[in-house]
Amino acid sequence: MMLIEQTTVPTQALPVQALKNHLRLGTGFADDGMQDGLVESYLRAAMAAIEGRIGKILIERSFSWRLGGWRGCGQALPVAPVRSISQISLFDSEGGAEVVPASLYRLVHDMHRPKLQPQGFMLPLVPMGGAVEVTFLAGFGPAWADVPADLAQAVLMLAAAYYERRHDGGMSGDAGLPFGVVTLIERWRTVRVLGGAGV
Repeated sequence: MMLIEQTTVPTQALPVQALKNHLRLGTGFADDGMQDGLVESYLRAAMAAIEGRIGKILIERSFSWRLGGWRGCGQALPVAPVRSISQISLFDSEGGAEVVPASLYRLVHDMHRPKLQPQGFMLPLVPMGGAVEVTFLAGFGPAWADVPADLAQAVLMLAAAYYERRHDGGMSGDAGLPFGVVTLIERWRTVRVLGGAGV
């Protein structure tokens, strides 16, 4: 299985000014614009760390997911929340592609484990030795304001920690995350069962 991010978060959607304000509280952060690139890089790193930890996409973007076959009659998707399915393509062993009609499947929305379900008895058969690729749009929304408040605060806290400890790299806490960040994101963590099977 391979999940590929097809679009990235645009710079204008990132809370660069909010993080600069946060840093200025205790560091005398100069508002000269020279640090914007650094602040943006820490915001992106913090978002990636939190998204990876909880399996949720914070700001909306497009993904493609390729796998060798369905796991059961319905297929759980690898991240949440999924807003829409753009396309499903079946590939044969020689790379030939066929687009699956949208009438043959449906998206079951779920904040933790969204699924693809067949409109009939089963999802379209994946060719022997081939693959299936699902293209979808995931995220809480296109703007920072769409991100739940606790996750938004966790990103700012983690980005600030990265900035303040940029010279030593020393982070404490669960899996390298500060305790306060872990506490904020805990309720959003996805419990993986049966290796992500469609259950």
